[in-house]
Amino acid sequence: MNINIFPAIRVAGIAGFFGLVSLPALATNYQIDGAHSRVGFSVKHMMVTNVKGAFKAFSGTVSVDDADVTKASVKVEIDVGSIDTSNEKRDEHLKGADFFDAAAHPKMTFASTSVQKQGGKLLVTGDLALHGVTKPVTLTVDGPSKEWTNPWGQVVRGASVTGKLSRKDFGISFSKVTEAGGVVVGDEIKLEFDLELTKVAEAKPADAKPADAKPADAKPADAKK
Repeated sequence: MNINIFPAIRVAGIAGFFGLVSLPALATNYQIDGAHSRVGFSVKHMMVTNVKGAFKAFSGTVSVDDADVTKASVKVEIDVGSIDTSNEKRDEHLKGADFFDAAAHPKMTFASTSVQKQGGKLLVTGDLALHGVTKPVTLTVDGPSKEWTNPWGQVVRGASVTGKLSRKDFGISFSKVTEAGGVVVGDEIKLEFDLELTKVAEAKPADAKPADAKPADAKPADAKK
């Protein structure tokens, strides 16, 4: 018995076109907008208050498949020497060998390895490379928000990120003990990122030339010399 399968294929194609059949979604790529984002942190000082700071120079990319956000991926690079705690003397100490040792380890990087849903948020686990040590860190992400177009025609969305880590896990163990027995600088670092993501424009294919196209200066085959 002969069965003509071509009509069925045509029907499936038409159904897919009108959304009757689920087609695989493509991930959308974004860049972190450094001018409208903040990569911040806080640490306990003298066991009584929190000192807040931020890194001023950073970049990163985020890939999001809205049909399945667990397929998202994140890559971030931070310039350690751009640390700013609103105190120049303290910043220089943090850049030095007692802490970040920015001369030997100028960059901090994060690359996601998995994404999980938890309630209305995401748990993004990845490898954090800091001070010559790479360890897994899990961040909690509120977002990403829905896309919208800003007044300059850019498609943007946002996300807020929180997390924490032990600086001693990354070989940053310097501290002093107060007379009361407490530590001057706490071990736990709280991370606080607010990110604005700008959609990367899709590359337009170059104009294709016909297969039989000839160079503009080509001469006819029977041209006389």
